[in-house]
Order: sequence, then structure tokens, then C-alpha cells
Amino acid sequence: MHTEFEIIEFEERYRNDVIELWKACALTRPWNDPDRDIDRIQSDRTGKLFLMVRDGQLTGSVMTGYDGHRGSVYYLSIHPDARKRELGKRLMEHCENYLRSLGCPKLNLMVRTSNLPVIQFYDRLGYEEDEVVVFSKRLIVDPEQPSNPLT
Repeated sequence: MHTEFEIIEFEERYRNDVIELWKACALTRPWNDPDRDIDRIQSDRTGKLFLMVRDGQLTGSVMTGYDGHRGSVYYLSIHPDARKRELGKRLMEHCENYLRSLGCPKLNLMVRTSNLPVIQFYDRLGYEEDEVVVFSKRLIVDPEQPSNPLT
């Protein structure tokens, strides 16, 4: 008998599965160490890494946090074999509810302009493109990771 998909907070036993999921969803980049990203979100007071599991198997994940001004979302991922079931929508709703519970007034997220399917996904969820330019500056270059000025 199959159980329903459930959303849980990150558990260490899923670490390798999360990293493999992110790779399968083309979310990793050589200049961002996913292992360190997991460690970093674990040390963030409001940061959470939520996992979607079914029968003990990882199906999806999303990383979220709130800095006191805006919420953010990273690494939204649904295993390629489980897509088209509104699981991504469910994970986003979970993030929105979590951030709302913290008093977060607005959620920001970034999508690469070349990723049209994901842009369309967020459009269907009611997200709008803001007229902003994202600037970034690498403050810590992780050891053994090539630096990239366009991180």
C-alpha cells in the first residue's frame, strides 16, 4: 500500500538523495557546493529545507528562508519521474505558508531566463516578474570549487 506524499523538514539520512535529486533536476553548478548549501541552510535561524517523501523515498525538495524583509526560495525540485502531478505547486504552497507564519510579506525567487518551463510554472502559480536586476558578489569561494563571477 502506498502512502501519500508528505512534506517533512530535512533529515540527514536524505542528504545524498537530495544532492542526487538536485543534479537530476540540473540545479547544481560547479561553483555552488550542494553539500555546503545544505549545511548553510541548517545553520540559518529561519531557513528550512523541506523534503517531499513517499514511502521513505525522496520525491522533491525546496529550500526557503526569511531575512526579516523578504522570503526566498531555492532548489525547488521534483524528481523527473514524478512531474506533472502538481507536487511542485504543493511544495511552493508549503513554503508560502511557512513564510506567512513568520510574518513574511513577500517572496522573491530567481529563475534563469533560459529556463522557460520553470518561468511558466511560476507564472501559473501567480508569480510576477519584477522590474529588477539581480546583482551578486561572491563573499566566500568554497574550497575546491571554481569561482564564477556570474553566481
